[in-house]
Amino acid sequence: MADLRKAPKRQLGASKLRMAPIGLGCMSFSGVYGKSDDEAAIGMIRQSIDELGVDALDSSDMYGWGHNETLLGKALAGGRREKILLVTKFGQVQGEGGVNGVDGRPEYVMEACEASLKRLNTDVIDLYFQHRIDPKVPIEDTVGAMAKLVEQGKVRYIGLSEARPETIRRAHATHPVTAVQTEYSLIYREEAEATRQTTLDLGISFFAYAPLGRSMLTGGYSNLASLPDDSPHKRHPRFADENLKKNLDLIRPVEEMAKAKGCTPAQIALAWVLAQGDDVVAIPGTKSIERMKQNIDALDVKLSAAEVAGLSAAIPIGAVAGTRYPAGAMKAVFQ
Repeated sequence: MADLRKAPKRQLGASKLRMAPIGLGCMSFSGVYGKSDDEAAIGMIRQSIDELGVDALDSSDMYGWGHNETLLGKALAGGRREKILLVTKFGQVQGEGGVNGVDGRPEYVMEACEASLKRLNTDVIDLYFQHRIDPKVPIEDTVGAMAKLVEQGKVRYIGLSEARPETIRRAHATHPVTAVQTEYSLIYREEAEATRQTTLDLGISFFAYAPLGRSMLTGGYSNLASLPDDSPHKRHPRFADENLKKNLDLIRPVEEMAKAKGCTPAQIALAWVLAQGDDVVAIPGTKSIERMKQNIDALDVKLSAAEVAGLSAAIPIGAVAGTRYPAGAMKAVFQ
């Protein structure tokens, strides 16, 4: 396959936005998972759009602290902006000690959007997410400011990332929320499944980020020694010490099913996520065009209802070793 133009589109919430089931998460283009080359990244993004039919790009103003959006602004020149759903986020700010702060003040929302529009070299953001919820600011105030951006024509639709069910309900009562983002994969799904009980009730779509468990589910790691000393993955508890060994044992059923079906473990993991419902889209990140093709080909992997249920039972909720983020960052998720 490796061409998303052949894939049925999924509607996002009650909006007029539609996208292929798999988009491209752009965080890795800004040095988060090792060194990135801007020219190579621009080439990969353009090839993904022009040749593979990628129609949704997910960015944030905190990926490289503006670098990622500037990169996308360059990559989308030449008429490509009209071909894609442009998604970006606001709300994380640089804090002391390497821990990001959050800012959901209405005045900051307006300021952040103006800066993102300039970096992205566009007049409007298709889907604008609050990246992290600010517990110091009522969600009604933050979403109220986002609603003003919609009224001004600077944002088409709004979303929330890592929001608790009660936060989502309050936000949606203030202004319609189109989509919610939460980490969602076979190994990390407790918060996501709690969130989806609410998003399904409200008709809100669900963006599954890190659907490959930050590469844990790709089959690329065999033991602790397979992680280089300077691997950026090591900052995530799931890869630390004995956690990795336990988690590699845990995901063995994914590898066994992949072998039986003649595909990759990553394709099984993506197929499982997308089988959860048409309200779900996945936004795996990669810097490799070949990996992007493999991700798209996951759409050709068919899982029966019994196989989906079997994988869920084989990797129970809460069985994974290690939290989703380091301790400091965990304080800002699921607010």
